[in-house]
Amino acid sequence: MMLRGLLSATIVAVCIAFSAAAESLPTASLAEEVGLSAQRLKILDAVFQSEVDSGKIPGAVLLIVRDGKVAHSRAFGYQDREKQVVMKPDAIFRIASMTKPLVSVAAMMLVEEGKLQLISPVSSVLPEFKDVKVGVEKVNQDTGKPELALAPAQREMTIQDLLRHTSGLTYGQFGDSLVKQAYRNANIGAPGDNLAAVVSKLSQLPLAYQPGTTFEYGASTDVLGRVVEVVSGMELDRFIAERITRPLGMPDTGFNITEGQIGRVAEPQVDAATGKRPPMRDLSVPASWLSGGGGMVSTAADYARFCQMLLNGGEFDGARILSPRTVAYMTTDHLPPGTAISQAVQGLFGSLVPSPALGQGFGLGFAVRTDAGRNPMPGSAGEFYWTGSSGTTFWVDPNEKLIAVMMVQVSIGRSAYYRSLIRNMVYQAFAK
Repeated sequence: MMLRGLLSATIVAVCIAFSAAAESLPTASLAEEVGLSAQRLKILDAVFQSEVDSGKIPGAVLLIVRDGKVAHSRAFGYQDREKQVVMKPDAIFRIASMTKPLVSVAAMMLVEEGKLQLISPVSSVLPEFKDVKVGVEKVNQDTGKPELALAPAQREMTIQDLLRHTSGLTYGQFGDSLVKQAYRNANIGAPGDNLAAVVSKLSQLPLAYQPGTTFEYGASTDVLGRVVEVVSGMELDRFIAERITRPLGMPDTGFNITEGQIGRVAEPQVDAATGKRPPMRDLSVPASWLSGGGGMVSTAADYARFCQMLLNGGEFDGARILSPRTVAYMTTDHLPPGTAISQAVQGLFGSLVPSPALGQGFGLGFAVRTDAGRNPMPGSAGEFYWTGSSGTTFWVDPNEKLIAVMMVQVSIGRSAYYRSLIRNMVYQAFAK
């Protein structure tokens, strides 16, 4: 009973602290003020507290915004379970692929300035991609073993292809095709590699698919980050800081952390089966590779400000980042009818697969919902979202004027469960 009381007191203290962390966003006086049920939000709290108490997750930070006001905010469990550090509302999380929307916005800012065109070949900015080939597996008639042949690209990949993941670029870690083996052998992101070096390695590898034909989740946004650097004349971290995070008041979002932020980093817990933590980047070591595909960190409050900018049509708190028409264009499905979905995506993505069968597609940096049904996760047509392999997720539902951000650090295999759980818990709490 004493432990339960102590834990309850800790939760209350953390909730009060959260208000300070998110004070730059207006806070609803009551959940009912923005159409949520305080009573049903208690179900959400109980469910996530149970996940902590049962040892399934170390902790989490959840933030729900509706009608431009913070409707619910909670920090649960531990920032570091093994060290018994209680989760703080301003804890800093590795957001992995939730980096991609930020880099996509950066690219579209350059489009708005007339410095970049979606129709342009990537090689017009990065000449090393001019003659990239497509890898095709063929069986050697003498040995009976598959070999990798190189075929010319039927067309060049474009900037739009990078944004919607139809460039033909892939990731090496998901699957065992000969192209993916070539990616792994290239040692992409080796110690000391910067973004230019990573992109140079990618340009020397065969594509997994013909550009424009297949949705293949891969290194497209890393290449896009290099495009931003070359076109803007600024390193990616500086561009995002000066043009996006600083104007939006997101001080804890970036590719590296300061010495003063180290004590706020949320860590995954030790897996009882292996005795080790899931592999995640050590944030105490500065990154040499500014990965536009997955290298950033953030807090729930910071990322909610980014989302509110998008929900507002490109402006927040006096900072205009994009035009309303550009945001609307980015959050529209850009996959042509009949676009193939790679086998790796079909096998790994589950409810994230951008297919009509699941009521969704993919825009310029975001998955976009095209149908309220069909998907096992609740949502509305017109919403857009993305997620991170380390457990973080967000979505923006314009129809409901809703933003939800979940920050947790779990292995990639556990991420899908919590993406679904937070969706169910948020939508069941609607009062109207």
